[in-house]
Amino acid sequence: MPEVVENRTIFSLLEVTRSIQKTIAERYKSLYWIKAEMNKLNHYSHSGHCYPELVEKTEGKIVAEIRSILWKADYQRINNHFLKIAQEPLREGITMLFQASISYDPMYGLSLRIVDIDPTFTLGELEKEKLNSINKLKQEGIFDANKNLPFPTLPKRLAIISVETSKGLSDFYKIINQNPWGYKIEQTLYPALLQGDKSVPSIIRQLSIIAERSEAYDAVAIIRGGGGEVGLSSYNNYLLAKAIAIFPLPVLTGIGHSTNLTVSEMVAYKNAITPSELADFLIQKFHNFAIPLDQLTARILQNTTAIFKDENEKLKAFASTIKWSVQQSIRQSKIDLTAFEKDIKTNLTYIFRQKYTTLDHLEKIIQLADPIRLLQKGFSITKVNGELLVSVDQINENDVLTTQVWDGEVSSVTQKINKNGK
Repeated sequence: MPEVVENRTIFSLLEVTRSIQKTIAERYKSLYWIKAEMNKLNHYSHSGHCYPELVEKTEGKIVAEIRSILWKADYQRINNHFLKIAQEPLREGITMLFQASISYDPMYGLSLRIVDIDPTFTLGELEKEKLNSINKLKQEGIFDANKNLPFPTLPKRLAIISVETSKGLSDFYKIINQNPWGYKIEQTLYPALLQGDKSVPSIIRQLSIIAERSEAYDAVAIIRGGGGEVGLSSYNNYLLAKAIAIFPLPVLTGIGHSTNLTVSEMVAYKNAITPSELADFLIQKFHNFAIPLDQLTARILQNTTAIFKDENEKLKAFASTIKWSVQQSIRQSKIDLTAFEKDIKTNLTYIFRQKYTTLDHLEKIIQLADPIRLLQKGFSITKVNGELLVSVDQINENDVLTTQVWDGEVSSVTQKINKNGK
């Protein structure tokens, strides 16, 4: 009962909360279908119960929030239904249509007790988000921007956005690193969350980091394992799809599913159903380069062999011609040398003969000029004072003259000197 003090009625907190509890119980007696976003699931494995945090957002801001209860039995039933219809378990970050009762507890406050969730509504919301993202990207004229980028002939440097423990990434690595042709692709991993609400900012953040280092890579690959439509909802997000569409390098996706394409896959340069198929795509790029190169190498080798063979034949023919020409030249040189030898012998004989005749004549001239021979013919040689007398001007009276004749010398004294003409 309320307490009256100084004309004031005072209620205890319990009385107030019980009054609220009674009022809400009398006002909200039915089950209600409610649309909200599940911000957190808060599943406790030891009890099996969930305490989801439900929110409503307007332009990205939370405008309403309430806690809820999902008992173990209801959670298991709903989760199995999601696995069957959406091919994904019940998880955080989805917009859902759920049936719940409204209750108030003096200890725990206002809450919604969830008894059912419609998975088809969640899929419909995902499809609506997908269409909105597609329309916005097309209106901005960037839907095909990444597809129109030039792709490198050999994508040798690859930036990968994935989770290190992803099976899809492991399959991708196995095909790339163990290819039997020895093709080498440099891979750099940029770890990111790949599903749930946090996946969008996580992937965008890694794309921003890679964009700052774009000169170091030829392409970017987003690799993820398999999953259903709900698990792929983040890839329909407008902000993520836009980041991929306007990225400066070709973006390749291998996010592991075979159902309808997500918007991120639509705007990417290349979409592969699985990481393994994406690895095959890259290997094929190397094949497209290597096979024609091998064929060209074979043609070059074949043509080079033919050229060498032809030139070898020409060389043999040229060598044979040179050999014949040299032999002819040697033969002719021998003939010329023999003739030259004969000419030399003839000329030398003539020269020797001519020189002998000249020497013979010279000898005779020398013999004729010999003073002894002249003396024998009656000539004499007179000297005065030891000098040969050639002029009367050399002597005076009483000079002693020495006259040489054939068989001796005669000395005389000058008594008279007569000059010609006097």
